Amino acid sequence: MKRALDLSLAIVGLIVFAPLLLAISAAIWLAMGRPLLFRQLRGGRGGGKFELLKFRTMRVGPGSDQARLTLLGSWLRISSLDELPELWNVVRGEMSLVGPRPLLAEYLEFYSDRQKRRHNLRPGITGLAQVEGRNMLTWDARFEKDLFYVDNHSFGLDLRILCRTVLAVLTARGSPAVQDTAFGPAWPIAVANFQPMDGYGESTASSSRVAGVRRTRVAGLADARPTGIRKTY
Repeated sequence: MKRALDLSLAIVGLIVFAPLLLAISAAIWLAMGRPLLFRQLRGGRGGGKFELLKFRTMRVGPGSDQARLTLLGSWLRISSLDELPELWNVVRGEMSLVGPRPLLAEYLEFYSDRQKRRHNLRPGITGLAQVEGRNMLTWDARFEKDLFYVDNHSFGLDLRILCRTVLAVLTARGSPAVQDTAFGPAWPIAVANFQPMDGYGESTASSSRVAGVRRTRVAGLADARPTGIRKTY
């Protein structure tokens, strides 16, 4: 039932928001040129990988994240409209409307056995962690909320999360564009010599370019310290 509801609502959403999708695409093309979409490998159901789609919010090229972030991109993030292309991920069966948010595919090997259970379900466009704090939560708290959702998901819970998501979007609560996103309160892993990432996962280079990964378990969330990687949640 969950998959049927996801598919139905995602298709309806793509049709209803088609004019908005076209308008945003045109605005990005005029402001930043091509590509219009940002693509990145994320961890999916069963520990698999898929290509997540978002509207691009940063200019391609050298410079700091803040220097490359455009006014249009900042607005897209605050409004969460950069997430709309993920409806296509839902149609393709890679994501759900509600579920644990997908993290970078490079993180997959670092999860503890307990944390791997967050991949028992399809990742979501929104989730329990997003409506109860989003980037204001520690990583420990996010994982706990993800696991609570996995163990207790239901139609009623999904409906409540979707309703709360609308409120969170309208108030920009926890939006990465309206707070310091250089580093979070705690990081899932420590990665050495990794290309810098911005608050939403847009990189100055391919996200697959990882060198010298320190094999630090996600279990040590509170002790993990970033060494050149930025928030991608």
